[in-house]
Amino acid sequence: MRKNITVTFISALILFYFNSCNSETRADHEKSPADSAIIASGLTAFNHYCAGCHNFRQDGIGPRLGGITTQVSAEWFLRFIKSPQQLISSGDPRARQLFIRYKQVMPSFSYLKEEETNAIFTFLKTRTKDVQPKGTDHGKEIPNPFPAPISFSGLVVNLRQFALIPPSSDYGKHPIARITKLDFEPGTGELFVVDLRGKLYKLHAADKPTLYLNMAGRRPKFIHEPGLATGFGSFAFHPEFLKNGLFYTTHTEAPGSGKADFSYADSIKVTLQWVLTEWKADHPGANVFSGTSRELLRINMVSGIHGVQEITFNPLAKPGDEDYGLLYIGVGDGGSVENGYPFLAHSPEKVWGTILRIDPGGRNSANGKYGIPPDNPFVARYTQSSLGEIYAYGFRNPHRISWSASGEMLACNIGQTNIESVDLILPGHDYGWPVREGNFVLDPGGDLNKIYPLPANDSVNGITYPVAAFDHDEGHAISGGLEYLGKAIPQLKGKYLFGDIPSGRLFYINMADVKQGSLAPIKEWKITLNGVPGSFRDWFGDDRVDLHFGRDSHGELYLLTKSNGAVYKVVGLSAGHVK
Repeated sequence: MRKNITVTFISALILFYFNSCNSETRADHEKSPADSAIIASGLTAFNHYCAGCHNFRQDGIGPRLGGITTQVSAEWFLRFIKSPQQLISSGDPRARQLFIRYKQVMPSFSYLKEEETNAIFTFLKTRTKDVQPKGTDHGKEIPNPFPAPISFSGLVVNLRQFALIPPSSDYGKHPIARITKLDFEPGTGELFVVDLRGKLYKLHAADKPTLYLNMAGRRPKFIHEPGLATGFGSFAFHPEFLKNGLFYTTHTEAPGSGKADFSYADSIKVTLQWVLTEWKADHPGANVFSGTSRELLRINMVSGIHGVQEITFNPLAKPGDEDYGLLYIGVGDGGSVENGYPFLAHSPEKVWGTILRIDPGGRNSANGKYGIPPDNPFVARYTQSSLGEIYAYGFRNPHRISWSASGEMLACNIGQTNIESVDLILPGHDYGWPVREGNFVLDPGGDLNKIYPLPANDSVNGITYPVAAFDHDEGHAISGGLEYLGKAIPQLKGKYLFGDIPSGRLFYINMADVKQGSLAPIKEWKITLNGVPGSFRDWFGDDRVDLHFGRDSHGELYLLTKSNGAVYKVVGLSAGHVK
């Protein structure tokens, strides 16, 4: 299922019927100029607010929308967009059906003007049916990949609120603050938190976050709509930041804002561009950034989902190590597969759906702005058109990258409709997307909601499979993950902790069970807040949690929740822990 949460329920509404054809119908040509203007306006609004979660080919975060206007009235459509949760709570049969099917609530679009929602509905009237994907026979579909539920481990830990990030919401829309990443500055260990709406905060005083960098103020073409993890995506400090003042960010801009270093045929739409920037601080220890910047690379994206949401340095690398000072970049497929362009992903010759590894201080890239390390796996492999920047490929959305205490590189990969996975990252390996989802066959030209068993001779395909995975009975978008490296809670030692973004459920695997070629058992863990047992959903009164993880320089763990803009620290074992 899809994981981006700003348009998740226009997805849930629009995606339910969203497999409609893009060709014009006879009725389109019979529209008056006024109607044509409304349709054009509706198409623009749909692409901006809805297309990240809904299309006319596949169910995704929400349903496909071809033919939706023959199923619901304009009045119902308006009520649903304005307040999905209210309509679900009222017992409306269709809203309840959507919630049961997609197991999450679309965010409210109450801030949209009535003329905008009417225009979207008018546009959808021109999409009377869905495009039916032509698939290949892969045998019998697997309806429930992991029938056994994840069991509770007995582990309960206590949280306390560490910081509250200033609201960045416009027009009262949720989430309050779109915080997605917490990391620390090398040397001082001071914590930073990013808000996708364009703010990087320094937590030098936990109760008083300081705005360190305002992306919108520095990049006039910066955009954070339509949501779905677009905006100020990630940040990473160079390991020698205190000496050289260098750190790196990713953000989104409108299509055509600059010349893309990685692009595709003009016949395929560009929804936005992801930009990687190097910043040089005049005073690295300051609470507010001043300095200069330069662009390193720019990537065109088919849609607003699955962008460049992760950049990081290997924190275990030391001066003199081959990995020291090299930047890892997680690049999603940009929604190319579910929008009908699977050929853009799953190739060492294309940037989409990859993990890159670059030397920010080098200059041997095609654009001359960064370096390609000579030991990268595709520098001297395959064809001349292979991208030397690629470290591994075959990902839908490599959402977080981290290293274990023993030096293993791990990434959480957000899946489509069935499987969420943890991958052990090895140089040059193919992780399968979109011909695989987890340990199962997927047909990129067929129905992406269906998975099939692996063929008997699968080893010839050379695909590397996850070391842990769960299906959508448990959660819909993997969040995390990090091995606990702290000292406050010895019971967490050796555990790799992760969770589910929408629901806020919490899971772990034992690193001792991580072995390539097998799936590590997953267990659930639970939390108390200031000693009070419960869950984020209980405490917030909101079905959408938007959970993310962070770790400080001492290895202690933090949980971030977008819905209320809070940062929580894991502070100890709860009295509710089952020994």
